Amino acid sequence: QVQVVESGGGLVQAGGSLRLSCTASGLTLRDYDMGWFRQAPGKDREGISCISWSGGTTYQTNAVKGRFTISRDNAKNTVYLQMNSLKPEDTAMYYCAAGAYWHGDYANMLCRTGEARHWGQGTQVTVSS
Repeated sequence: QVQVVESGGGLVQAGGSLRLSCTASGLTLRDYDMGWFRQAPGKDREGISCISWSGGTTYQTNAVKGRFTISRDNAKNTVYLQMNSLKPEDTAMYYCAAGAYWHGDYANMLCRTGEARHWGQGTQVTVSS
């Protein structure tokens, strides 16, 4: 049984930083495009940062460009989202997802469509002003 687990969320002041981690059991993350998504209350889920299985392609939505960085450590079967210069509007539940295709290299599509095979339960990020 596959389980995707996010961690690292919390409460931080505006301008601060957090690093989210995503790991999995029963799934080798290095074989899949991976993505970070978020959903704020009353808003649709949005794909904010995705990385191809090879690590060669990344996608960032405009709202987080220059502030968030996605990376992966295949040896640890873990994907990270480093979030700097956090703003109150970054407050949301953050989800990690594994792309639908093995060695797919569709990072852009993953973020734009949310077409994923496995999702985590989410980790809450709250940014105070």
